[in-house]
Amino acid sequence: MTQMTLPRLAAATLLACASLASAHADNGERTFRDNQRVGAFALIGDTPYGTEREPQFDRVIDEINADRSIRFVLHTGDIKAGSERCDDALLQHRFDQFQRFDRPFIYTPGDNEWTDCHRNSNGNYLPLERLDHLRTLFYPQPGMTTGTHPARVTTQADVPGFETFVENQLWHFAGAVMGTIHVVGSNNNLAPWNQIDPTDTVANPRPDRIAEVAAREAAALAWIDTIFDTAEASDAAGVLVAMQANPNFELPAGDPERAGFDAILERIATRAVVFARPVVIAHGDSHTFRMDMPLRAPTADGGEEVLENVFRFENFGSQYVHWVEVTVDPRDPNVFGMRPHLVPANAFAR
Repeated sequence: MTQMTLPRLAAATLLACASLASAHADNGERTFRDNQRVGAFALIGDTPYGTEREPQFDRVIDEINADRSIRFVLHTGDIKAGSERCDDALLQHRFDQFQRFDRPFIYTPGDNEWTDCHRNSNGNYLPLERLDHLRTLFYPQPGMTTGTHPARVTTQADVPGFETFVENQLWHFAGAVMGTIHVVGSNNNLAPWNQIDPTDTVANPRPDRIAEVAAREAAALAWIDTIFDTAEASDAAGVLVAMQANPNFELPAGDPERAGFDAILERIATRAVVFARPVVIAHGDSHTFRMDMPLRAPTADGGEEVLENVFRFENFGSQYVHWVEVTVDPRDPNVFGMRPHLVPANAFAR
């Protein structure tokens, strides 16, 4: 019998809280706790990029709202182009646009809206200040999604020692356990903030930047364990973990361009092997709609093997302003499925 360690105890507590929240949800709230039914949600990310794309994104919102089978919307980050300013007014404008979704709206931050805000074109902001603002704006009530009809979720901010990480969330849906982890591009913030501080380099990093990376990585690793512990405790059919970054699956562990993601991928791989049921890593970042099996794990003989129960679902992004329907069916051996929805008026609009 597996001993229940402190992380497992935390997961059991969170599972109980999630169940309690579901049982006491009032008529003004929605809940994701629906383990026996097939369900579907909308997966989007890397959009909208620039004001010229906003009308296209509005059409995506309208189409998702019109599809009554969609239970919630998951945005994998990058709510603005990498060249747009990170001003309060733009971030507020994007938040307001997302509130047009009439389903619960779940969002995990991207690098474009905080990590890369040091860039001249972005306004030379201090990324840590932008991150604080982003958390305040997009997570006004920790433990609740946004959207016209919000739903309750479990937040890592309720775990002692991780009070800052309101963006790391967990919920049950159609027999699966799902969660967001705050993992971003720009090598997970290992890329220097050199446009506000020329002395910040990979070899000689700013202490505040490296401290942020270490704290957020520790939170993500703990939350991955909580997600899988909760799935095991509830006998879930599958797990979905969403983040913004494409973690450079194709590069070997130890490559400098994957340094910000090595620990994350290793933890997911370790837990997925033991879980031995379908696992989805949903992300954006590279603007390539795809489903594949990119995660590898070391073998006893020193080699590597593809983990055949771990799938990558990447959403459309940037100039391809469409959306992906993700289905969840606990009776299906694969549990998760994905289907692209091309918005006719947005097709070939480059």
